[in-house]
Amino acid sequence: MTGKLIFLDIDGTLTQPGHNEPPESALAAIREAQKRGHKVFLCSGRNPGMLAPLLKYGFDGYISCAGGYIKVGEDLIYDMPMTEEERKTAVEKLHEKGVFCTIEGRDGAFGDSDLGAFIENSLGSDSKGNSEIERWRKALAGSLGIRPMEEYDGSDIYKVVIMCLHPEQLAPAREALEDRYNFCIQEITDPSHRCINGELINRKYDKGRAILRICEHLGVPVSDTVGFGDSMNDLEMIQTVGTSVCMANGSDALKKISDIVCPSVEEDGMAKAFAQLGLA
Repeated sequence: MTGKLIFLDIDGTLTQPGHNEPPESALAAIREAQKRGHKVFLCSGRNPGMLAPLLKYGFDGYISCAGGYIKVGEDLIYDMPMTEEERKTAVEKLHEKGVFCTIEGRDGAFGDSDLGAFIENSLGSDSKGNSEIERWRKALAGSLGIRPMEEYDGSDIYKVVIMCLHPEQLAPAREALEDRYNFCIQEITDPSHRCINGELINRKYDKGRAILRICEHLGVPVSDTVGFGDSMNDLEMIQTVGTSVCMANGSDALKKISDIVCPSVEEDGMAKAFAQLGLA
């Protein structure tokens, strides 16, 4: 069998949202796939600092910042931070309408000080399967590391996470930046929840184009790729890979366009899908 390139989202796919410990079944499947000649990459919206705790498991590289920073082995093959003007404009226009922001750098993230209270007031203790909100809940609790916006140190920023109550709050930022930035808004699975969340991602990259960059770097056809995801920031990955897999705990919209829907993270879904596809 020709070795394939396998791309794994983290939160809600490889791990429970906001956690850094994959199920042992998933790790065993990954190790077996690598023994069979496949290469396995993390493919995440997390920045390198946030995904670093997972690197001890021996991945062959990673896509981070939703495609803005890519490493294959020890080789950095893509690095595209926001410009200073774009960062300032995004934060100014979002804050203008009371949108809560977290800016993500390579090694750290910086968030509005009252973001945690906003999440709890909007959602309570239940995020109803929204892995991105749950990731930030964990980050704010300290498990993934996040610093107050006031401590921003001028380091490169790759994307902006946004949370607010009303779509119209995003209008000034959209007017200023939507020609250059995709406003990736997560699917709302529970209409009783009042929190709109998403990310501003540079239109020069996404998870799908990041996969194409790795394929070109390694000389592997895109038909020999497999992607696992759960949320709408995995859309371009799911649309790009040769075989797409959505977790049962994932977005209904993503399930509809995926080749396979596998059981949830808690039900050893990744290991079962690896076996179903003959990867392990």
